[in-house]
Amino acid sequence: MYRFDIITIFPEAFASYFNLSIIKRAQEKKSIKIYLHNLREWTNDKHQSVDDRPFGGGAGMIFKLSPVFKAVRDIKKLSRRSPKRVIVFSPRGKTLNQNKVRHLLKYHHIVLICPRYEGVDERVISHVADETISIGDYVLTGGELPAMILVDALTRLIPGVIKERSLKEESFSKNIKHEYPQYTRPAVFYPNSKNHRQSWRVPKILLSGNHQKIQEWQKKHTQ
Repeated sequence: MYRFDIITIFPEAFASYFNLSIIKRAQEKKSIKIYLHNLREWTNDKHQSVDDRPFGGGAGMIFKLSPVFKAVRDIKKLSRRSPKRVIVFSPRGKTLNQNKVRHLLKYHHIVLICPRYEGVDERVISHVADETISIGDYVLTGGELPAMILVDALTRLIPGVIKERSLKEESFSKNIKHEYPQYTRPAVFYPNSKNHRQSWRVPKILLSGNHQKIQEWQKKHTQ
């Protein structure tokens, strides 16, 4: 079983997504456990402040070191599951790809730090987290979406969550960058219901029933 602990100031942002489809079933099967933690619980002032202005000036606010440090320290103690990995999200991190997701499978307890505002105190990156991950060369308002993406991508690879054949044939599996095109009913679609001269058709080979020819076509169209 894999354990995800997510540190955020918006735990409610995760509820709907984590209670749908594959991730919901993975939790029901006890393949994964997801725990959401509000960073404000590790503050010690009446306003539960998690952010402050950066030294030297600059636009915006950043997460303070102390609450994040305490949260990670306490969360690590909640589980004996090992090995552990603490990840913070930042545009400066290494880009998440399928190879990175497969690498993370060896960690059975993953702590995800979701920054907000202008990021986090640099000491979170250099001393608290084990690595920094980005999901692309753009800026988001927080780390909640990257956390959902990582949990989703990793959960799919856990044995028993998805049929093994599906994993072998999907994009970014071994030796495959993009899987073959797929179609479903109707075999012929008329975008203009009043003019049937234009039609969008499924390749005839896929309707032939010749499984060998179909597999050859699929292999040819797999990148």
